[in-house]
Amino acid sequence: MVKAPFEFLVLNTFLGYIPIEISFHIDKRLFHNVFLFWILIIIWLLFYPNSPYMLTDLFHLSLLQPYAADGLLRLSIHMWAYFGCMLISALFCAFLGMWSLSHVSDVINARYFRSNKWMRWLIIFVLTALTSVGIFIGRFLRIHTIYLITSPGFILSRLSTMWTPKMFAFVAIMTVVQLIIFWFYSLVTTQKSPQS
Repeated sequence: MVKAPFEFLVLNTFLGYIPIEISFHIDKRLFHNVFLFWILIIIWLLFYPNSPYMLTDLFHLSLLQPYAADGLLRLSIHMWAYFGCMLISALFCAFLGMWSLSHVSDVINARYFRSNKWMRWLIIFVLTALTSVGIFIGRFLRIHTIYLITSPGFILSRLSTMWTPKMFAFVAIMTVVQLIIFWFYSLVTTQKSPQS
């Protein structure tokens, strides 16, 4: 039986949705319970890189060999159906992930900095940089979030050797990409309808 080239898509989409679901439970009502508040924030942060990680899955489209011998894109319905599924999944996780990032940063900002505008952007930058490290770990070290529970020793040994100039360059690029996507997200979601 031939293995489907994109069977990972369902799992990755599910993992990308987990932090979105967690963020629904992070709100100002948790302010009185510091322990629960930070437990949820940490769990959210451990899973959140799975959302923008989906954008890097688009590289797997090369498995479809999209170009014909003449250098033009092939008109294969099978190939374009896979493209559509991957793009929808990546955009779904990226866009809702941006909502999740915005929501969590707003809650942290409201709790500790009284909704300071500049602190909100600093929190978003820090969370985005940490997320980029998480994307690197998942994409290049092939460490999944579940390994934190099943193989913590394995993770520590891999993490100790990953700090290279190429790693920092990748993290910088992914941080910029995410910040630009977040900026676009902010423009779309804060757009006010014209007054009649």
